[in-house]
Amino acid sequence: MEDQIKYYQNKLAFEMDSSDLFDALNDGEKVIALDARKAFGFEAEHIPGAINIPHREMTIESTKHLDKEILYVTYCDGIGCNASTKGALNMTRLGFRVKELLGGIEWWKFDGYATEGTNGKQAGLKIECAC
Repeated sequence: MEDQIKYYQNKLAFEMDSSDLFDALNDGEKVIALDARKAFGFEAEHIPGAINIPHREMTIESTKHLDKEILYVTYCDGIGCNASTKGALNMTRLGFRVKELLGGIEWWKFDGYATEGTNGKQAGLKIECAC
């Protein structure tokens, strides 16, 4: 049972769902959504207020302007994409506090939250999480 408890604690320590991210952003917590996709994906559509650093471009130089006290929540397209995982790994190796967004931007939109960009969408009907 101890192994299982540790597993779930670790999972919550390293992952976040869209509802928790939305609340953290709106409650003024020190959190930034970090889009780890290529620039064209970010330009087309991204989480409001997000920054874009493609995972392949994450270096000491490209991240030197970022605050290491802030929590960065990496995301990508969704479950068929692993840019958020690669980004989370890179940012962690660079000394940042990181969590990965479950389901990426697709689940963000599925939950009814707005996006920005050339294909941005207004917030839709929010289906409240029963958790």
